[in-house]
Amino acid sequence: MNTTLQSEVTGTVWKIEVREGDTVGPDQSLMVLESMKMEIPVCAPAAGVVRQLLVKEGEPVAEGQPVVVLG
Repeated sequence: MNTTLQSEVTGTVWKIEVREGDTVGPDQSLMVLESMKMEIPVCAPAAGVVRQLLVKEGEPVAEGQPVVVLG
């Protein structure tokens, strides 16, 4: 079953810390968003595999926008 993670804030993708196909653990940081000079991590809710990255570094994101799919 796949889980789509969403941005919690409007901002910019500052850093992507994983690649598609990577196995991740619970609470592992997948990417960091920058909003109003604050860094907000997007973390895995559970162990899984990164199925798809839906954004790129430097790309703007809106609150609620899907950013990564975990399987």
